[in-house]
Amino acid sequence: MFFVQCVFFQLLRKTKRLCLPEKVPFLEKENTNIPNEWDRAGLPAWSFFNNEMFEAEKDLLFRRHWQLVCHSSDIPNNGDFVTLDLVGERALVLRGSDGEVRAFHNLCKHRGSRVLAEGSGNCKSAITCPFHGWTYNLDGTLRGAAQPASLPTLDPVKYGLPPLEMDIWNGFIFVRFQPGPQPALSQVLKNFDAEVSQYQLSSLKASGDGFWTEQINANWKCVRDVDNEGYHVPMAHPGLHDLFGKNYHDEPLKDGLSRSVGSFSSGSGRMWSVKNYKKLLRAKDTLDEVHKKCWLYIGVFPNLVFGLYPDSVIFYQEYPLENGKSIQRGGNYKYANEDREMRISRYLSMRIDRLTSKEDEQLIQWSWEAAFSSAYEGIILSDLEYGVKAYHDTLRQYFPVLKGPEPEKGKLLHVNNRLLAEQG
Repeated sequence: MFFVQCVFFQLLRKTKRLCLPEKVPFLEKENTNIPNEWDRAGLPAWSFFNNEMFEAEKDLLFRRHWQLVCHSSDIPNNGDFVTLDLVGERALVLRGSDGEVRAFHNLCKHRGSRVLAEGSGNCKSAITCPFHGWTYNLDGTLRGAAQPASLPTLDPVKYGLPPLEMDIWNGFIFVRFQPGPQPALSQVLKNFDAEVSQYQLSSLKASGDGFWTEQINANWKCVRDVDNEGYHVPMAHPGLHDLFGKNYHDEPLKDGLSRSVGSFSSGSGRMWSVKNYKKLLRAKDTLDEVHKKCWLYIGVFPNLVFGLYPDSVIFYQEYPLENGKSIQRGGNYKYANEDREMRISRYLSMRIDRLTSKEDEQLIQWSWEAAFSSAYEGIILSDLEYGVKAYHDTLRQYFPVLKGPEPEKGKLLHVNNRLLAEQG
């Protein structure tokens, strides 16, 4: 993405909550941490439509990495739940009758039916499977099977809802379907705890808008490739460019995390949403002067971004539906004790976001289509797209097969495992 002006960074360095490098990446060549010579070619075209690659990504990157389900404010009452389906898995996050939050596979131990069909709601004192009527307590244990005389004696824990690994960071609830290489996100994201403490994320409130989803006709990596750089913003996103001007800075993915900051430009704004947002903005009063006038983004590998704004907090994530179709999902949260002015500010920031998201959808689809063209010979990345390079490098750590030609059909995992063994 594009850069933050020097004056903004000098102000940021005076803010104790932020920990920034002494030199500003991308501002000047001599001040950058980008190598003089680096591979600008990106991922090979075959990686976007190879079905074996796609299945390997689904397993390692989505089943075995943490996935955000919701915030604790989405399930404030006992019996409240949120479900999430992705890559063939079905997650259920539920607040029990004791007030505890638990995560389960949304899967009945009888015949495998989902026990809750809705995306969210309240199941009162028990969960009843809609297939045969098996009933579960809110702690996941089996309460009883329909017509129990037709079955052997069932242990309530063994035949309860299958538990899911869960982690919570500042109220945000994550699940992991299978064990994987990623540490607990509450530990990984501790790097940001000092800076984000002023946003008081644990006390966020659900906005009442629910979660939004959009189907995108592209491989999921195309979504990341567009989102991981801001070189395109001046041309493709007039709203964001009006809001930030040149005041945007990216810190590329490192140790599974990335960070971007956009400081509001000094002008009043030309577009209706931006002009009124700057004019009417009511920022959260616990924020310091820097964060009252910027949008902070935190990226979490492989597919999640938090947006921390002066008036609200958002998240968005993408996951594969099938090869060539992806789902983008997001949510919006308000601060506790939101007043009328802050609600107006949140509406305007959401409006800017919605326009930006729709603009990105077209770019993502075009990026996907390019890989099928007979004229496509790969890409060349600008220094301003080093975030794309950093993300690709992380993918190559898991899949060194991406460094070479497309393997023979049926051999991708074999080749990748051999390369992993060779690199230690």
